[in-house]
Amino acid sequence: MTLDSRPTRNRREFLTDAFCGFGSLAFASLLAQQQARASVTNPLAAKTPPKAARAKSVIFLFMAGGPSHMETFDPKPLLNKLHGQKRPASFGEAKYQFVQPNAKLLGTKRTFARYGQSGIEVSDLFPLTAACVDDLAVLRSCHGDMVVHSAAQYQLFTGRVVPGFPSMGSWAVYGLGTESDALPAYVVLPDPKGALEAGLPMYGNGFLPAVYQPTMFRPGARPVLNLELPPGVSAAGRRKTIDLVRSLNQAQMAPEDGELAARIGAYDLAFKMQTEAPRLFDLSNEPKETLALYGIGQQPTDDYGRRCLLARRLVEKGVRFACVVSGGGPGTLQWDAHDDIEENHLRMSGHTDRPVAALLQDLKRRGLLDTTLVVWGGEFGRSPESQGSKGRDHHNLGFTMWMAGGGIKGGRVVGATDEIGLRAVDKPYHFRDVHTTILNQLGLDQDLLTYLHQGRKERLTEVQGKVIQEII
Repeated sequence: MTLDSRPTRNRREFLTDAFCGFGSLAFASLLAQQQARASVTNPLAAKTPPKAARAKSVIFLFMAGGPSHMETFDPKPLLNKLHGQKRPASFGEAKYQFVQPNAKLLGTKRTFARYGQSGIEVSDLFPLTAACVDDLAVLRSCHGDMVVHSAAQYQLFTGRVVPGFPSMGSWAVYGLGTESDALPAYVVLPDPKGALEAGLPMYGNGFLPAVYQPTMFRPGARPVLNLELPPGVSAAGRRKTIDLVRSLNQAQMAPEDGELAARIGAYDLAFKMQTEAPRLFDLSNEPKETLALYGIGQQPTDDYGRRCLLARRLVEKGVRFACVVSGGGPGTLQWDAHDDIEENHLRMSGHTDRPVAALLQDLKRRGLLDTTLVVWGGEFGRSPESQGSKGRDHHNLGFTMWMAGGGIKGGRVVGATDEIGLRAVDKPYHFRDVHTTILNQLGLDQDLLTYLHQGRKERLTEVQGKVIQEII
């Protein structure tokens, strides 16, 4: 039997011979479109956590630049006694950026008092936050691996010391989605004074799909621009436009095109925000007492107060993770007290003490503190030695963070640094332990919350972190 190899004589014969082939091509195209449409089902839909959760959302109060533990939540009487002397060799060595080998120990001018039923000692920099101390779990034994801002900020947010990895906010949204379909799942409220050393990558989604990236709000009275519909355009007309753009994008989208899927979702979210966000950003509907509580309308608390109040309104509407940054721009505009620890920390605490205390009180009276985990801290602390004569250098060996709400046991202190605040000596907790505890309160397991990247199941904690059991 021989095959008929004569050429096709006309177009009709060619179409007849190729009919089955065209059908398979059409079927494959339909399948691809169906897969593309399936891939844009909402990846941000709220998910049930794998274990019991105490917190639904997180507000991270990021004190950028590194607040000094000795001036805030970790009193060191011996440091004052040794003021002006060389550090005793018995305390060991430490690596710094700018402290000279002949540097002397620097005592603090701050005074500490015991507050609340728990009697926790807090500096006079935070008289209003101190009134909330029975809600705080103060971690005096935190430590990290890096002593430069950028690398330490990456580790604080992503668990790694280099950029390119997902932040804890992105991991939280990846694991839980969001309870709001009209607001971003993860929001960063930056300081208006400028960017930080680690830049946007520390907040970013890294290798997670683009849908888990943060939304950066603008500083000032208009956190999001262009929320108003153009003159002559109705909401119904805008909806039709969005639907048309969506259908065109879906028709062209390849399966597993996460970037385009995220863009489609962003268009939908932007439309929904035009109805929801203006009410969210309008603080005039808040009682005057609430505005005064946060220090809004007065200096120096107006800016940070507005952003803390906005964070409360965001989690109230179902936003999963909000980061409120204190400090921005170069050096002394952050908690980066190289030149004068007194001037710097008096100024920075003046911006934040009232708003932070107000946030805790406001969440509590609204019944939101039980389900909102509040975390306070920076990328490291400050050195016991002086830099120059009045400043302190970066210090990663021991420093303080605190948590409140979201199932955290307040009114307790966990861990300790040595007598001069040089290093964590009792129950030291690494950043990865802080991350593990945050995930735990959200009902997430560090070993289950993974993402396959370059053949490896990556996770926030890199290696095994431990839950800080004393505070949960």
